[in-house]
Amino acid sequence: MTNEASRRFTLSQRIVLAVLPRLVWALLWLVSRTWRFEVIAEEGVVPVLAGQKAGAEIYCFWHQCVLACTAYFRNSGAVILVSRSFDGELIARVLRLFGFDAARGSSSRGSHGGVLGLKRAIESGRTAIFTADGPRGPIYETKMGPIKLAQMTGAPIGAFHLEPERAWTMGSWDRFLVPKPFTRIVVSWVRWTRVPADLAAEQFEPKREELNAAIERARTRALNHLHKVGFTGAGE
Repeated sequence: MTNEASRRFTLSQRIVLAVLPRLVWALLWLVSRTWRFEVIAEEGVVPVLAGQKAGAEIYCFWHQCVLACTAYFRNSGAVILVSRSFDGELIARVLRLFGFDAARGSSSRGSHGGVLGLKRAIESGRTAIFTADGPRGPIYETKMGPIKLAQMTGAPIGAFHLEPERAWTMGSWDRFLVPKPFTRIVVSWVRWTRVPADLAAEQFEPKREELNAAIERARTRALNHLHKVGFTGAGE
């Protein structure tokens, strides 16, 4: 355990951090081996496939899909923005066991350090991944972090959604999805969002709305593909 973690967390939290991540990793690794991913994409879009080594790009998805996303991109070397909280430390340690790295910060409050960490990752040729509405929501509402990062780096933003055919839905703010064993998971990709380096200040919000609509479109396409009804629309 790092000295920083020792200073930030209580003794009981440090014990949990030493034990729980490997238990979560083992359970998720075992269950995820039974999942079947089915990739769909809008016309003209080349999807990113499981196991594919991506380059200096930005990927955005909703927070409720974290478990499926972790399995889909395992061992990709991608860097994910994770908060500095205790829960964030737990997540970061599990992610490292799956072959990810973590930039610490937030896509909204206190985002400067985290976004700079993702900027360095992209400059080194790695992929940056955002839970666009995390870590506390509101649900289906992307923060400004991905847009700022894209403007700084010139990297395109890929919007996608992972929808399990069968899952347990938690009572959390994000309606967190826990895919059931042996389920099919639809991975839906839509057109990429590109942010010019000279984007004017008044254009940041329209560009954020464009990205938000793209992720929602990916979610809606996945739901329709699975013939799920009554689940579409932000704030449902």
